[in-house]
Amino acid sequence: MSVLNPNSLQMSNLVRASAAAVVCVVLSGCVGNPFADAKVDPASPVAKDVTALTAAHAEFPKFASIPKKPDDLRPPARYGKEAASLELAAAQLVRDTAPQTWTLQATDAFADTARRDAGPELAPPTPGDAEAFARALRERATPPPPR
Repeated sequence: MSVLNPNSLQMSNLVRASAAAVVCVVLSGCVGNPFADAKVDPASPVAKDVTALTAAHAEFPKFASIPKKPDDLRPPARYGKEAASLELAAAQLVRDTAPQTWTLQATDAFADTARRDAGPELAPPTPGDAEAFARALRERATPPPPR
């Protein structure tokens, strides 16, 4: 019966991982820079902008150009308090507008105002009027020209 030594297993795993890392590093050198010889399609709507921006050779931003932290921000604990008060207000609104918690009053006055604003009440058309209108439209219609 053979006994496996845990140290030798760890060493063989370390050797395998190192060999895989070396192979990856060697093969990554074959990739090259795909952006070095990339061409912009002249028919692209952004071709002019891309060419202008790549030819500008602008400086990269520096960490010193990051603006300082604003002084007029509220403390983080206040955000939580305001969020909690907003949640309370939302719950109160849900309670106040729940079903069976309100009734409509003075609807007759509202309906009278709406009818007055809408104008005179028109009589509904008779079925014969609609049919005569459709017939007149069919008679006036001209068919499309033949192909």
